[in-house]
Amino acid sequence: MIQISIPPTLRRFCGDQENVAVAPGTVASAIEQLHDRFNGIRDRLLDPQGNVRGSVLVFVNQEDIRFLQNQQTPLSPGDVVSIIPAFAGG
Repeated sequence: MIQISIPPTLRRFCGDQENVAVAPGTVASAIEQLHDRFNGIRDRLLDPQGNVRGSVLVFVNQEDIRFLQNQQTPLSPGDVVSIIPAFAGG
């Protein structure tokens, strides 16, 4: 299984769970699995075109998916996906 680390700001959409297990596949399929289980989470992660929102960072084993294969990044058993809200400030 793949472990997805849910940030505190999104836990209310995931039954207050800190981690959610999904089946191997890709980052895109993991997001779909989250959506199937927790309706509304996809809209918080993806923009209307289906891309990861600019305000959200996704890491697979501590590597930013933007430097891998984005949502097509493969996920293997034991991988850890971290969803991190990006913060802007000045």
